[in-house]
Amino acid sequence: MNTNPLGAFKTLMISRLGAIGLGFALLILVGSGAAQESKPLDPAVVIGLVQSFYDQTKTLQAEFEQTRYTRLYDRYDRAQGKVVFKKPGMMRWDYAQPNGQVFVSNGKKLLIYQPPEEGEKRGQLIERAVDEDQLPSAFSFLLGSGSLEKDFEVRLLEHDNDKFKDGHVLQLIPRRPTPNYEQLVFYVRTLTQGGKRAGVVQRVLIIDSAGNRNRFDFSKIKFNRDVPDKRFSYRPPKGTETVTP
Repeated sequence: MNTNPLGAFKTLMISRLGAIGLGFALLILVGSGAAQESKPLDPAVVIGLVQSFYDQTKTLQAEFEQTRYTRLYDRYDRAQGKVVFKKPGMMRWDYAQPNGQVFVSNGKKLLIYQPPEEGEKRGQLIERAVDEDQLPSAFSFLLGSGSLEKDFEVRLLEHDNDKFKDGHVLQLIPRRPTPNYEQLVFYVRTLTQGGKRAGVVQRVLIIDSAGNRNRFDFSKIKFNRDVPDKRFSYRPPKGTETVTP
């Protein structure tokens, strides 16, 4: 077993999901009184609607399907599972088999459980600082630790709107470079309900400097349900090797 934490993490991600990159989609059920808006909006307005909507979201639970594209190997890998976010800074990703990985953050540190691969007897538990990983960095707007307007330069990708009817495709470039990703692309629908507009993110594509891409599609989303803090603590299976960078 590879005892180098970063090497083990990268090997796992390449072998099971591909190189780092990230993408994300949210599907939300809206009441019958909601109407979609198709009129083009200024990107700053769209970002403001998104920020306002998720500022009011304290918890989010969903099932997800993940698709990763690894440019080096020209390969797509897919996985699925369940995710839960809770402010401030907490999240948990439970991957279904055969992947079986678990990512848990209590807002201070990130635990990554890697189940044993074929021929191995023990899995690994890797501890990392939150700011060293792409997941909490990219989803800071859901974790209550980021401001889209302050953290990113935003522009509309009008040529992508043909593939995303009645919505807005926004490119977000971090104002402060991060090794975790190079850019985000938000696919946003603006909805009107009860006379108020909201910006709902249906997809976030995260692209790294190597051109790797990842996409998450979420379903069965539940907002602002009670989620106990103990959900964000994790005890790995007996015999798991703990690796600290």
